Amino acid sequence: MPPFDPELSAALESLGKGPREPVTPANLAARQERDAATRPRPTAEDLRADGRFEVAELTVPGLGDGPDVTLVSVRPAGREGPLPLLYYMHGGAMIMGNAWSVLPRILREWVLPLDMAVISVEYRLAPRTRYPGPLEDCYAGLLWATGHAAELGIDADRVIIGGKSAGGGLAAALALLVRDRGGPGILGQLLLCPMLDDRGCTFSSHQMSGLGMWDLISHETAWKALLGDRYGAADLPPYAAPARATDLSDLPPAFIDVGSAEMFRDEDVAYANAIWRAGGQAELHVWPGAYHGFDGLAPRAAISKDARDARTRWLRRLLDHSRSTEPLPGDPRAPGQKQWTSRPLR
Repeated sequence: MPPFDPELSAALESLGKGPREPVTPANLAARQERDAATRPRPTAEDLRADGRFEVAELTVPGLGDGPDVTLVSVRPAGREGPLPLLYYMHGGAMIMGNAWSVLPRILREWVLPLDMAVISVEYRLAPRTRYPGPLEDCYAGLLWATGHAAELGIDADRVIIGGKSAGGGLAAALALLVRDRGGPGILGQLLLCPMLDDRGCTFSSHQMSGLGMWDLISHETAWKALLGDRYGAADLPPYAAPARATDLSDLPPAFIDVGSAEMFRDEDVAYANAIWRAGGQAELHVWPGAYHGFDGLAPRAAISKDARDARTRWLRRLLDHSRSTEPLPGDPRAPGQKQWTSRPLR
């Protein structure tokens, strides 16, 4: 196995084995209950941070017969005019997490320094809601947000979708879905250690199983919770598992990062390569000696700081370029790119 970064290794050892216990079908419900009880969930008042931010918890219509979707909208206080938007999906392997817990770091690292707004999506979790429910929640929220851009004070032409781990997988799937349904224009996709492949057959998924923060048992449990009877199906659509996609053309520019010492390494590197082969734009970072979720577990480590800086630089470049009238190469709005067409979601 690739050796862990020394600072990250020390943080992993200090954690102990309890939080690294595999998630199984037998303990899934208990793990979800524990996560709901212990994961931070800042209130709107907490997020306002003594008046530095404007916060709104919104309930917006789902699509078709789908239920309403909760969005948490935050922007710097007192800012006039439309701001670029980061439309964000939290991690948690599709079975855990919440829209509120990710916001303090996003506000600190991106919203204030880059003068942008953020909307975090409270999508439904598996196995109570299986595919395509969580993705449809994210799509419904995106349609509502871009359709109400004026009242939200956001620029509908400068929307970046993003997420980490399961949220990164949802962001990748959402980019495909927006392309194929002819949805709103997307400026870029921020994919942080994204969970893309349900098959668990890459070299790194076996090489690194159980050595960091994730293993094949947990991997299979999470994907089965999401896919149910469709788990392992040969015809699983790419919106369920973006690594299954055979057409990655006409997607917005992507930022993809992953650790060299984590299970998702090979599927994430392959996804970036597939974007390049399709003529698209992707910036790929493979952080040496990093395991899954390293920057959250060891935020003060030098490599965690480097990773955060790289993400911020990419966002800043993307936003700076978007102020010009010429779209970036690979942007579906650029001349010569194919027009989006609508395809049904299965």
